[in-house]
Amino acid sequence: MQVYGRGEMHIAVLLENMRREGYELSVSQPRVIIKEEDGQKMEPFEEVTIDIPGEFQGPVIERLSNRGFIMQNMITNGDQVRLLFEGPTRGLLGYKNQFVVDTKGEGILASQVIGFRPYAGEIKKRKAGSMISMVSGKALGFSLANLQTRGELYISPATEVYEGMVIGNTSKGEEMMVNPTKGKQLTNMRSSGTDEAINLIHPKIVTIETGLEIMASDEYLEVCPISVRLRKQKLKESDRKKA
Repeated sequence: MQVYGRGEMHIAVLLENMRREGYELSVSQPRVIIKEEDGQKMEPFEEVTIDIPGEFQGPVIERLSNRGFIMQNMITNGDQVRLLFEGPTRGLLGYKNQFVVDTKGEGILASQVIGFRPYAGEIKKRKAGSMISMVSGKALGFSLANLQTRGELYISPATEVYEGMVIGNTSKGEEMMVNPTKGKQLTNMRSSGTDEAINLIHPKIVTIETGLEIMASDEYLEVCPISVRLRKQKLKESDRKKA
């Protein structure tokens, strides 16, 4: 079923209402409406107005430029800066949370659609790769402690996982198959210094809004009454390679 909406929040509100009513569903990555005019691919473009403290303008300009936006104007007023950009709507998908982080919550972003323009080409928005469970079972703290050094986790110990479930991201950008259910090898020998306390970093909780932003094109967001998860569209690694 295809669902059309105005922005990610519009879709997220619908999914949240369905979740509360007891539905279970999987949704793919949001994408913009592409149409063809005179044999040319056209996509929606937006004008973005950003008001931020001057100290944050560097990261904001860099990220939007990487997402296909072109700065049209910059107005300085004391410590505040107003930036005007134009670019494809695709570039804004998944950017709102990053904008809050980059501006430490002090930025204001407003956008309006300015019409359809020629397709802007590929936009690489996601630098992180996915950390995918290769087994089913219960995640253990010992395994997660080792995995958290490779990226950011989405789950905590004792979480039930299954093959093909995305349990975190990798900072280096490649996809990684992992076993979060692996426990410590126990022996009957003990020596000082072999037992170490496990310090786990609090995982990033996947909500409907964050899931729609961070999911890859070959992933689904699983929305259930109790939990929200990310998973690969094809759960088995062999099926993903064939695809």
